Amino acid sequence: MECISVFDMLKIGVGPSSSHTLGPWRAAERWIKELKAANKFDKVEKITIDLYGSLSLTGKGHATDFAIMLGLSGADPETIPTESIDIIIASIRNTNVLVLNNEKNIEFNPKEAIVFNRKFLPFHANGMKFTAIIDGKKVSSTFYSIGGGFVVKEERRNAKRNIEIFKAFPYPIAKGKELLKYCSDLNKSISEVVIENERSLRSDKEIDYEMNRIWQTMLECMYIGCHTEGNLPGGLNVRRRAFDIHHKLIGDQAYETPQEWLESIRKTEVKFRQILKWVSCFALSVNEVNASLGRVVTAPTNGSAGVIPSVLMYYLVIENHEAGYKDIKQFLMVAGEIGSLFKKGATISAAMGGCQAEIGVSAAMAAGALCELLGGSPEQVLIAAEIAMEHHLGLTCDPIGGLVQIPCIERNSMGAIKAINAAELALETDPKNVKVPFDEVVNTMWETAKDMHSKYKETSEGGLAVRVSLSDC
Repeated sequence: MECISVFDMLKIGVGPSSSHTLGPWRAAERWIKELKAANKFDKVEKITIDLYGSLSLTGKGHATDFAIMLGLSGADPETIPTESIDIIIASIRNTNVLVLNNEKNIEFNPKEAIVFNRKFLPFHANGMKFTAIIDGKKVSSTFYSIGGGFVVKEERRNAKRNIEIFKAFPYPIAKGKELLKYCSDLNKSISEVVIENERSLRSDKEIDYEMNRIWQTMLECMYIGCHTEGNLPGGLNVRRRAFDIHHKLIGDQAYETPQEWLESIRKTEVKFRQILKWVSCFALSVNEVNASLGRVVTAPTNGSAGVIPSVLMYYLVIENHEAGYKDIKQFLMVAGEIGSLFKKGATISAAMGGCQAEIGVSAAMAAGALCELLGGSPEQVLIAAEIAMEHHLGLTCDPIGGLVQIPCIERNSMGAIKAINAAELALETDPKNVKVPFDEVVNTMWETAKDMHSKYKETSEGGLAVRVSLSDC
């Protein structure tokens, strides 16, 4: 069992997809490092990339080819100015030249060099093979994007090292029942147990720096989404809705920064309908930015990136006006740990498990995190997560046109609302009366994923993806 940090579950990157965009981007970076380590980088004459399975079937809509080119060019998804993405891609397409790692010019025609294969590789649905011609011979390396921006190789050469790191955690956790036992034995909350594990990897200063960076990215993403109007790219002509909803809700409040904006929202009218609209607005705003190749926090995936920030924002602007960084940190620690339990026991990849693996997991993460902030016990936190996932079991992934837009954006809104309701239900639940333990819902989600037909797993070969075409839009 590998060590999974909160910062592995919450990554900063570029949309629209963690498995189809961020993962291939990181794979390209890893391949370059391999070439350099083997002293082969300077000898590269030509490169080709083969995409397999889900990466091939929905890769165009998820900008997988863009991500590959950007990763090969040496751009960092955490820091690249998003406005420069189109410039870099246009330059490669117009010149048929790619500057490998921003160091070495090579001939590169994207139409020929990036090959979309419908074939599925046996190890994972999201496979990709990088091939270089060196001294006239082919040298290849295969990677798999397994969801949430995680990238592995089939041989798992780092497995032993990962086990060792996992064991180095003061409180190694693979299942919910293990987490609850630590909480009971130590008389600590879930967030307190998680922070102790994180301290084995980073100093408190480093933890706070990274956690604040994650929150500021989330806040900025919501801010941008709520203040940008127009249609989303990709051909579906989807109108951004966050702008219109926000305009009606915010009224004549004055502000200049994202933090001032947050404070302004606290002054607005709060009724049930307004709460629903605000939560939906926050969720939509994130995923509209994501669909536009904007910067988001993978939580645990890009397609589900709107659930956690919208529920956290709900707590900050609706539930507790006195809340600040301490509460944000606590929320994200719990969310990250719950996400890691799903990754260890099931999957966070829609290509493996459908949308239950994305929106379902993000809703479970948000529900548990909110429950702790509202005073829930460790047992109630996992009850909240269980409730949220229970009511996402079997949710399919059937994106129209292979784009992370319909039904993906709205699903973030629905997932956020379900998460809040799950937290409230958990707070009113006596753990002694629970019929479905958290670990059982994780196991059930994985069994459901294995039973699900491949056409409902991010292939755009079933459901809405075949009932509604681009021409209908």
